[in-house]
Amino acid sequence: MWKKKPIILSMMLSLTSNLTFAAEANGEENVDENIKTASSEQKSTRSNKNNAANKTAGIEKVIVTAQRRSQNLQEVPISVSVMKGDLLDSATANGADIRFMSARIPSLKIESSFGRSFPRFYMRGLGNQDFDLNASQPVSVIYDDIVQENPILKGFPVFDTESVEVLRGPQGTLFGRNTPAGLVKFTSKRPTQDVEGYFSASYGSLNTVSTQGALSGGLTDTVSVRVSLLNQTRDDYISTEAPGFEEQDILGGYDDQAARVQVLYEPNQDFSALFNYHTRDLDGTPTVFRASAIKPGTNDFQDGFDRNVVYHDAAQRSTQNVKVNGGSIKLEYVANDYSYTSVTGYETVKMFSHADVDGGYRVSSFSDPSGYTGELGTVPSFSIESADGIPDHSQFSQEFRMASNELGRFDYQVGAFFFSEDLDIDTLHYNEDGSVKRYLQQNQQTDAWALFVSGDYDVTDALNVTAGLRFSKDKKEYVAQRIIATGRDGDFFDPLYANTEDSAISWDLSATYKYSNDTNFYSRIANGFRAPSIQGRVISGSDPKLSIADSETIHSIEIGTKSDVLDGAARVNLGIFYFQMDDQQMTAQSSFDEGAAKELLNIDKTVGYGFEVEAEYAITANLLTTLGISYNNTEIKDKNAAIATCNFCTVRNPVDANGLIGVDGLSLPRAPEWISNFTLRYSTELGDGEFYAYTDWSYASEVQFSLINAVEMHQDPYLEGGIRVGYNWYVNDYDLEVAAYGRNITDETSLVAGLTINNLGGVVNEGRFWGVDLKISF
Repeated sequence: MWKKKPIILSMMLSLTSNLTFAAEANGEENVDENIKTASSEQKSTRSNKNNAANKTAGIEKVIVTAQRRSQNLQEVPISVSVMKGDLLDSATANGADIRFMSARIPSLKIESSFGRSFPRFYMRGLGNQDFDLNASQPVSVIYDDIVQENPILKGFPVFDTESVEVLRGPQGTLFGRNTPAGLVKFTSKRPTQDVEGYFSASYGSLNTVSTQGALSGGLTDTVSVRVSLLNQTRDDYISTEAPGFEEQDILGGYDDQAARVQVLYEPNQDFSALFNYHTRDLDGTPTVFRASAIKPGTNDFQDGFDRNVVYHDAAQRSTQNVKVNGGSIKLEYVANDYSYTSVTGYETVKMFSHADVDGGYRVSSFSDPSGYTGELGTVPSFSIESADGIPDHSQFSQEFRMASNELGRFDYQVGAFFFSEDLDIDTLHYNEDGSVKRYLQQNQQTDAWALFVSGDYDVTDALNVTAGLRFSKDKKEYVAQRIIATGRDGDFFDPLYANTEDSAISWDLSATYKYSNDTNFYSRIANGFRAPSIQGRVISGSDPKLSIADSETIHSIEIGTKSDVLDGAARVNLGIFYFQMDDQQMTAQSSFDEGAAKELLNIDKTVGYGFEVEAEYAITANLLTTLGISYNNTEIKDKNAAIATCNFCTVRNPVDANGLIGVDGLSLPRAPEWISNFTLRYSTELGDGEFYAYTDWSYASEVQFSLINAVEMHQDPYLEGGIRVGYNWYVNDYDLEVAAYGRNITDETSLVAGLTINNLGGVVNEGRFWGVDLKISF
């Protein structure tokens, strides 16, 4: 039936994802109903032998929960990608933190200036570079139905995961405030009555060891438990050669442990209660800054740059500790016509991160910035050794939902959401001997609530319309107070207070048209908002002032199609979008003193447009490939916005009479126009098992690091590849797998972040990595 349609339809699709192709045996003609996942943990020699004669190619049917209920990905009128299977296993094999997802899904970038603990997400170019510990982001993270509001919580490790869903575009109706760009949704594997589990161990470069495992099974006929554990370690491998501070292998290592315990109670088919406890303990070093690593007038590394060498004079004191504890209770009751859901969550985090932020050592001959030569490891004017910490934090959330169960043409859900957070922040500056020079305390209390309703109506058998509405209210109370200051900062020790309060209505309207059994068209218009933000990094300076940004709002329109083609052997999804964001919250550097201060500002208008394409194709039963491409064009439209410049940069922004630089016409920071990703998997029977080879590649075009459009402060186009070669076989009740793998196999060396406070400092990507892996599943 598809072959009779216009060929252009086979090229259209809406955002779906790097899904795992399936190539499994079945003896029926309906491939779509009998597809199995081709991931290695689901393969076994026994199934290969039994089905070898009937083996056929196809791609799996993917179920997502983008609309708070289980649906076929191809029928959801939202741009959704799913990451699982081989790509998830390969990308995390080297002990990578959550940044492994960056550029491996169209329109998604992730970066951090805190290392493994503070990821910053960008979707369709929209993100937030703010490094303060109370910074909000326009991309939300949902972990097992609980919103992770604080940026430290967003970095929880990914392990024993069922799937990762990436929802692009405003998600304000069902997921609330702070989702104008979209969200990333992690779902852990649930407890099972049958005994099952796995254990995997890998060893790789830099003495990196990663082990994880899970055990699941029933304690009684109604109670089942799943315990999941993760341990990732790496030795310090970066040495400092600062004169007088030389020390070998002092930075770059970590010891990251996490655990999750879930208890599922199912006394009958109508009711279930899922209890979740999770914890994390990270002990490592923060992001390693490299002083004057960038040649002035270029974005090239200085001569003599070595990824394994820095020139820190405070490396001995660099440390990062993160402790996370949280829990949730999810209650579900399914009646004949309605389902009732309650999700209660509690999260707490404590952390401390101490770093040599300037990345070098003091050289008095460069005290005048005009004499800055950019000599590797030198600091031209002043040293910055600082720390940020969360001594106390608590987050409570509660959601209630009622949803109808296939009442007929019209189904709906209604709900209420409550959120409360109490956050303490410490900021410290240090003298050259390590003693405390400045100390600032901050506290922010946030209370929010919302009411929402969403419904879908089958206008005809082919046309479905979905609409939603949400009212949200957000309130923040903030105070900052200096405890220790220097004479040059003035006698400012009185508390500084700020309060914000705002409410907003989010909505969405979408339609899905079933053109054929294999092709759906969809359209969606939606709006969302990010609640007001407060910053008070007033640790230094003689005139401390708090910084407040009003709510940002977005309106977005999207059209696309999702198609299964070639008799179920391939899938092609296309989405085209346009958005306008008003009063976008941005972060800019406000001074060049020792405070490294940041200020918030609202940009009058930002517009963006582009497309995302994802394709999957089972070329044969043994050869599977995926391809994702996104294009994002963003532009700031604000002729009045002006920010402080950079003393050491070759700035391309226009400069006004006050020496400030304009941002009108710039693209958004960290927003590559092009992102693409590609995977290829080949497998074949070998002896009593299966041999496979898998490769994945990601590409991101050039990005600028901040609102300062400087020659030095941007990343060149970046291509990174990985490979995994392994063998699966089956022994009694165990699936076994051995594999060798590599990450960044071309050993690309790239500038991934820049520092403009007091030198042209840089942050570099990780180098080539090789490893081996063993996995046992049962």
